Amino acid sequence: MSRREIAPLEPPDSHYLLAAEGWLDFGNTDEALVEIAGISEAGELHPDTLQMKWAILAQREDWTTARDVADVLVECAPDLESGWIHRAYATRRMENGSIETAWLALYPAVKIFPTEPIIPYNLACYACQLGRLGEAKDWIHQAITLPDSEAAQSTLKKMALDDDDLEPLRDWLRDM
Repeated sequence: MSRREIAPLEPPDSHYLLAAEGWLDFGNTDEALVEIAGISEAGELHPDTLQMKWAILAQREDWTTARDVADVLVECAPDLESGWIHRAYATRRMENGSIETAWLALYPAVKIFPTEPIIPYNLACYACQLGRLGEAKDWIHQAITLPDSEAAQSTLKKMALDDDDLEPLRDWLRDM
């Protein structure tokens, strides 16, 4: 799927977004939320605004609200893989969430983003944690071999070797 061009936020919304990012960098999620609240009604549904809201909520570990924001991001910008990834991440961590529901939230993205390695990577993590080790191996192999460059493949393999979710595959990964 080709990505549509997303016009950047215009001032003053872009200034509020930048200020929110600054506050988030300082770890002050309260002030970051104040800045986000200054964004116009038209700018509230901009993917950059939604991603910043998600980041703020994730830092606050408000996973249910973060999942709701990711749902809106997927609805408004279904061609951005980050919305799908954020939704699954929050779904796993929210109250009454689970690895299985995170899997279900992310799985449809495989067909939408067939060349994005982080999606099969995350599915490998979920499959591994669900005890589906053969499936996890298939997903992580796909993730690691998708990038065209050896450097990117090496980076993904190193990330996988350090990922606690993939610990049951560590020996297999070393030999891969």
